[in-house]
Amino acid sequence: MSDSTQSADNAAELTTNHPGRNASAENLPARPSPLDDGIDEPVPAQELALPATTATAVSEGSEQQLPDRASQPVYYHHAGRSQLCANASAEFFDDNSPRIRRDIIRVIAQYLDGQGYTSTKVTLYDEANVKQQHENNYISDVVRLRAAVLDGEWGEVDRICSSAYLKDKKHILYKVYKQQYLELIEDNESQKAFATLNKYLKPLESQQSFQGEFRDLCYLLTTKSIQDAPAFRNWDGIASSREKLAEYLQNILEFEIVGRESEHQHLRPNRLVTLLRQAVAYQIQSCQYRSEAIPLVPTLLTDYAPVVVPNTERLTFSGHMGNVKCTAYVGMYGRYVASGSSDNTIRIWDTETAECAAVLRGHTSRIWDICVDSTGSTLISASGDSTVKIWDIRDLHKPQCTATVATDNGGDVYSVSLNPLESHIIMAGYDRTIRLYDRVTGRVVQTFHGHDLSIAQAVPNPLGNLIISGAKDQTIRFWDIMSGTCVKSLRSHLGEVTSVATNDSGMLLLSSSKDNSNRLWDLRSLKRLRRYKGHQNTSKNFIRSSFIGDSLVVGGSEDGMVYIWDRESTKIVQRLDGHQGIVYDARWNPKQGLLCSASDDWTLKTWWFDPSSPEAPSQ
Repeated sequence: MSDSTQSADNAAELTTNHPGRNASAENLPARPSPLDDGIDEPVPAQELALPATTATAVSEGSEQQLPDRASQPVYYHHAGRSQLCANASAEFFDDNSPRIRRDIIRVIAQYLDGQGYTSTKVTLYDEANVKQQHENNYISDVVRLRAAVLDGEWGEVDRICSSAYLKDKKHILYKVYKQQYLELIEDNESQKAFATLNKYLKPLESQQSFQGEFRDLCYLLTTKSIQDAPAFRNWDGIASSREKLAEYLQNILEFEIVGRESEHQHLRPNRLVTLLRQAVAYQIQSCQYRSEAIPLVPTLLTDYAPVVVPNTERLTFSGHMGNVKCTAYVGMYGRYVASGSSDNTIRIWDTETAECAAVLRGHTSRIWDICVDSTGSTLISASGDSTVKIWDIRDLHKPQCTATVATDNGGDVYSVSLNPLESHIIMAGYDRTIRLYDRVTGRVVQTFHGHDLSIAQAVPNPLGNLIISGAKDQTIRFWDIMSGTCVKSLRSHLGEVTSVATNDSGMLLLSSSKDNSNRLWDLRSLKRLRRYKGHQNTSKNFIRSSFIGDSLVVGGSEDGMVYIWDRESTKIVQRLDGHQGIVYDARWNPKQGLLCSASDDWTLKTWWFDPSSPEAPSQ
């Protein structure tokens, strides 16, 4: 979109008779003609490197060889919602339970021993501090320390901490001295609190519970109340805080005492491998697609997701009163999908029924971008009203806006994303500035300047140490998140950069531009690897592209189609025709096996693989 006409277009889009809603298909304008640089013909989906095939049944004891699963095509059918397994939940077991933690150590140690890593196993036990000769002294020290904390006998606490054998001693000391410091602040003992901060807490700053906690501890020296510091808003008094610290020390005791009981329980052979196989079986069972043979899982680093090429429209989501600029799945399981529109609203839809489950209202201009955290509890939206809003969507019947972040210089906010830890929000837009917003403290903690024109998109790399941005100045820039400096700039596109995206491993970068191309980059060498063409992206729109697993690339187009390319060969493997206007965005959810596209025709559409439909449309 042209920066100078953003306000006028915003109003015009809501008053125009939109062909997708008010005209019949016969009266729609013809699609633009293909570009002169050529459009690759779709290639059959069978040519993709898909996982395993139908295996020949072999009876026990037979000498017949199983076929090479990796070299044959695979055939999928739909599982159906009723067959999907329950979502993996923290409610199944408490990973902080002393018994569970001890069991994990034993399982890992058994695997190391079975693989011949005997010395590594010994080191593991040593670092976990489970040697029998230390346990009695350790338990005694923690019991004394816990009693001294509850009684507020800080002199005794100092004596115990200086002489006792404590596992993870620095972390325990940090928590104990932090409690002592907070009590001094509560009692208005500023001089003693300052001494405690410098002498005890400053050397242990690396043990802080979260980034910025030590900064807020320092800030307390200037406040009237402990609750004035963002990190300690929930402070509820000395007694309650002592009890929480005592509970933490009690958990350490339980880890030792309860852990002894688990040492005597029999551990089945190959327990780690068995658990991993069960986990993979769960992932396969909960997948939207079933293969006719047991698939070969190439890696344990990511969840199993079969490589399927969507070829059929599944559902259409109607309800917006303006074009739909962006879409994002709600949570990693994708039961719901969210969309942002030029009608100034965000809608959340049920992917099974296409019914609208919630409407988020509050912005006063179009929604350019949205993102959702991995749990599906928080949605963040970027708007043309110069704000970013944070929404609590845990209860879809009563979604609430919990915070609004306004940019200093005004102008549209085109992009919003979360860092890998989901502790910070990355926002960028018309004012050529990237901002890093701390969700805990509620303030912008870093800004990044350097682009000459407005920024279309800014995303973190998977490690979280860099921000990658694409802008209308035709550059892709890499920013160090700590210093705020630009460490590298790429200029290869011949048009405005409209999107940037990284793959799951963080090794590859995908960029889209108004030069009618999407480009693939090696993030290690920053060299261009591939160029994908055939779609149309030349006008004032933000056309975005992204990855489908490790082998496919997907993107929108001004000709109203969704394009899917083979990542390595760059050939088009599918064109999805169904929208009656520009396709701005398309997102894949591996858990649901669904592709969702957002369009200028005021709708969302989901697409899936239907084995009874043609795998590539005729041209």
